[in-house]
Amino acid sequence: MSKLDKYKGIIPAFYACYDDNGEISEERVRELTKYFVDAKVKGLYVNGSSGECIYLTVEERKKILENVVKVAKGKLTIICHVACNNTRDSVELARHANELGVDAIAAIPPIYFHLPDYAIEKYWMDISEAAPDTDFIIYNIPQLAGVNLSLSLYDNMLKNPRVIGVKNSSMPVLDIYKYATRESRELVVFNGPDEQFVGGMAMGATGGIGGTYGVMPHLFLALHKLIMDNDRVRAFELQDRINKVIFSMCSGKGNMYAVIKEILRRKYNVNIGRVRLPLIDICEEDGKIVDESIRLIVEAEEYIKQ
Repeated sequence: MSKLDKYKGIIPAFYACYDDNGEISEERVRELTKYFVDAKVKGLYVNGSSGECIYLTVEERKKILENVVKVAKGKLTIICHVACNNTRDSVELARHANELGVDAIAAIPPIYFHLPDYAIEKYWMDISEAAPDTDFIIYNIPQLAGVNLSLSLYDNMLKNPRVIGVKNSSMPVLDIYKYATRESRELVVFNGPDEQFVGGMAMGATGGIGGTYGVMPHLFLALHKLIMDNDRVRAFELQDRINKVIFSMCSGKGNMYAVIKEILRRKYNVNIGRVRLPLIDICEEDGKIVDESIRLIVEAEEYIKQ
């Protein structure tokens, strides 16, 4: 059994949980965590893009992680994204995560200024040094961060034994292959784009971290099993059904995460509030999109029962 087996499987990205006034709700964080524990997913990816991390304060992010750990520690693998747009705050969050005993921390590169590779390397290494007991995962999302993880930077990062791999959200699945086969030691590479989970796994991903998993964890668990069972035909068919859900959730005026939160409320009776501005909440006409997304999820549920 590998020490990295705890990272192999379906790891939903955790959503920001607010009260009715838009402040972080510790109670709702614990409720959402229990929802995922009950769903029997592999782990949780906390305070990432899906968690609206760039709109949260350092203290808010600490509060979220503390309440996730209260419910999930020992039951789920916990990965905490700690990147902020400055090293000091990122290091503080890394230290906090290390103290709480999470399994791994993760970080995107700093955004806005286009830093050279050696500056990004120092940023990541400083963060990792602040969490000496914790694995480190590089988060590659070039379409938002503005920089793609080069193989030379990756090679330099792999000199740090705490670096165990990449959460790859770039669109080319070839990137997954490059990162997964770069070194002789075992690595983990997570598929990021939910719409290409089958393709990412085929190219060497060991599991997935996804922002849409939360409204259909059972579908992604079923998809992962089909892939592990080498049932390629049904895996492709289920991926197609999942993609229709994703496309529907992205078609509204409101932000996709606003649609997701309304689906959680309506379908699963899990209320975690709304999204934080400048993300746009759903409007009245988006109600039809929420209904259609739920309908497509139910259809996919019927499919996996066949």
